[in-house]
This record gives sequence, structure tokens and C-alpha cells, in this order.
Amino acid sequence: MRRAAVVAAAVAALGATVSADTCASVAATSSIQIKKQLDIGYATEQANYWSTACGAMKPSCQLPNQGFASIDGGPLISTRELNEVIYDAGNGVVRVGPGNDWDDVIGALDGTGVTVVGGRIGDVGVGGLVLGGGLSFLSTQYGWVANNVVEYEIVLANASIVTASESHNADLWKALKGGINNYGIVTAYTFKAHPQGQIWGGNIAYTADKSAEILAAVRDFTEYYPDDKAGIIMTAELTQFGVIDIWLMFLFYDGPTPPAGVFDNFTAIAHLSDDTKSRSYSDLLTHNNFGVIKTEIYTIATEMIPLPSADVGPDFLGAIYDNWRNTTESVIDAAGLIGSIALQPIPKRLARKAMEAGGDMIDLDDEIDRIILEFDLSWLSPLDSARMDVATQKFYTGSKDLVEQYQADDKLPEGYLPLFANDAYYRQDYFGRLRTADFARTVRDAVDPSGFFASRTGGWKP
Repeated sequence: MRRAAVVAAAVAALGATVSADTCASVAATSSIQIKKQLDIGYATEQANYWSTACGAMKPSCQLPNQGFASIDGGPLISTRELNEVIYDAGNGVVRVGPGNDWDDVIGALDGTGVTVVGGRIGDVGVGGLVLGGGLSFLSTQYGWVANNVVEYEIVLANASIVTASESHNADLWKALKGGINNYGIVTAYTFKAHPQGQIWGGNIAYTADKSAEILAAVRDFTEYYPDDKAGIIMTAELTQFGVIDIWLMFLFYDGPTPPAGVFDNFTAIAHLSDDTKSRSYSDLLTHNNFGVIKTEIYTIATEMIPLPSADVGPDFLGAIYDNWRNTTESVIDAAGLIGSIALQPIPKRLARKAMEAGGDMIDLDDEIDRIILEFDLSWLSPLDSARMDVATQKFYTGSKDLVEQYQADDKLPEGYLPLFANDAYYRQDYFGRLRTADFARTVRDAVDPSGFFASRTGGWKP
């Protein structure tokens, strides 16, 4: 609470400041630590990005969207020192500060016999992932990451520090589960603690000519989902001039060894390498950091698609893959190019777990199985940014067009297809795709009637 009070003081000071030199005014009226551009601390903070080339765009958070978590010429409140990880065994909860990344959190819990539902890559920050909903390797057991937050400590626009839980400020509690940064500054998350021992996981790599087999295996895995304890991410990777052209699969099983049959459709496909093994959960998250790109400019986008039938799957998923590949090849000469598509299964059972946990802003029903597509581009030169913007838009608009085309031909099921905030591009209409958008606006207007955060923060607005 003491550190939350510092954030509250900062919000109060900023709300009372009208001077052009905001930082000077805050420093003159409070004891809040200020780091300016010529300070060593400022340079250190600015350099601490998982994509340093996106440094002008954002701090080390979930999304690389320009302006979403930073400001040019104004004050940025850093939560880096809010880095507690406190396990309360008596109450079965873990209190986590937003200044952590998932390596910090899962590493701190290593050896306790418990964990929290969190990110799949250790270097990703806590705050952005949780407020966007969050997808975990544990989600088919426990729902979205946000479904596992039992209490938020948050500083509101009026500088008050409040808690939001199922029994106290319940509307705010629900709005924070996928409502992103529209309600205040969260200073602590209290998570349910879940039992955790050794896990099994790693990566399998395939050549690009195995695409048809891989897409069929992902489709079947999503529909029949053999075990709640299993999780996968299937990615295709294509680099400048096609030097690297592979499929790379991330595998997870919540136990030291997966039962026979869980991943057989994938291991039966001829592959280049396989480093899966029994290990600690924290070791797997740190291992997955090899995919973090620190030296390039980076964009991310998403689309959610309904799972096709086994008959339609080869044609439809092949068309999705071809749209990604053809678009990536249109910019394949860009220096340092890395393009990828990730297929992330969202089976009906995940939606059921989320509903059982009290729901969230994503509000998935269990009428259909789904796949979340994630599209990524990274490159070296800012001179290529304009055409990368065009390519990024083609990824998701092309995928959405394919969904609508196949639905019009009665080849795909109709269903609710919201966007997943953690993977969405800044041009995408996140709240426009949510059927909970009216609720999001109602809660925002109740806790921030003057629009304090709406006018001072980036990101999508309800």
C-alpha cells in the first residue's frame, strides 16, 4: 500500500498540474522521484525494452503498439519498483506487483509447489498481459490469466487507492479483466495460487514443406483437445530472402511427462529437432525467451477464427497460411526481416473455464472452438516502417475476409469472434469487436467521469 500511495500522489500531482513543464511542477509540489532526459536513471529506464528499437514507442510491456504505453514530451509513471511477489500460503494467493516480468514471478515461486496462471514467455511484463486478458499454458485448466486475479489494487483518477474483487467494486473487477488501461493504474494483482511441480515442454522444429500436415494436426488438436494440461503454440517463421523458412512449435504439459497420445499427431510428423524434456516451469519460460527480439522494430496483429471442420480445414487453414506467406514475401527484402504467424488453439473448454471463474470482458461462449492468429513482423530500418504497416494490415484484413467468405458459403460456423487485446494492432478496433463494450464504457465513466486517463494514456478506448 505504501508504494501504491506514491503512485496515488503522482496521479494527484499530475491532475493538479497545468504548467507546460509538468515534471518541474510535480517535483516542486511532491517528493516523487523524477528522472529527466539527462539522468542516468532515465537512460536506463528508456533502454529497458524487450524491443529496444521500439523504445520511442513503449516500455517493456506486452504490446509494441506506438503510443500505447508511452508519451512524447510528457510524464510517464513507471511501475518498475512495484516488483513484489508474495506468496500467502494461508489464503492460497500470490500478490504480484506490475513492475515484474513473468520470469520474476514464476522464478520467485519456483520450489514453493505453487504457481500462478501467467505468460508463456518469461520476458513479457505482468501488467499489460493481465489487463489484456492473458493467454497461458495453463488456460485450458484455469481460464484466461485475468480469470485468476482475485483482487486488484488500483489508483483511480481521483487519486484514491481502492481494491476491486468479486465482493468489492465487482463491476471494476470484471472490467479490468480485458478492459486494458482505461480505469486507473493497477499497483498490485492478487492471483489464485495453483499446485505446480515439474512440467514437460520445449520446441519442435519442422521444415516448411510439412505445412499441410501441421495445419491438420493443429485443427484436430483444437477440436479434440486430448488433455486439459496440454498447451501448444504453432508458429511459422520466414526471414529475409527466405534464409530461414520453418515451423516452430512450443509445447507444454503440466506434469513431468505427457501421457501417450497427447502430442502424437505432432511428434509423428518428420521434424528437424526436438528439445522437449522434463523441467521446471520457470526454466521453460526462460527458455522461451529466445524468441524475444531486442534489436528490431516490431509489429503485432491478430484475428480470431472459428475452427473449420476436418473436411474444410485443409482448404481454409491453407488459405490463411498462404495469405500470411504471400504478404510476408512482399516485404522479404527488408533488412533483418522476421515474419511469423502463430496459431493458438482456443477450445470450448477454455471458454467454459473462463465463465466458471466469473467471466471477463472477452466474454467467449462455448458454442464453437476457435483459433487465435497472431501475426508478427520485425525489421531493422525505420525506412521500411510504412510498408510494414501495410503488410500488417493485410495479415488481419485478409484473414477476416477469408472467414467471411467461407461463412457466406456455409463452410465455416458462425460465432462470436472478438479480438484478443494482447496480440492486436493499434489500427484494429478492439472494443468494437467486444460485446461487452457498453459495460466497459459504463464502468469507465463511473470511475473516471472527467476522462483523466482517457485523455492522458494511449491504447484503445471503449
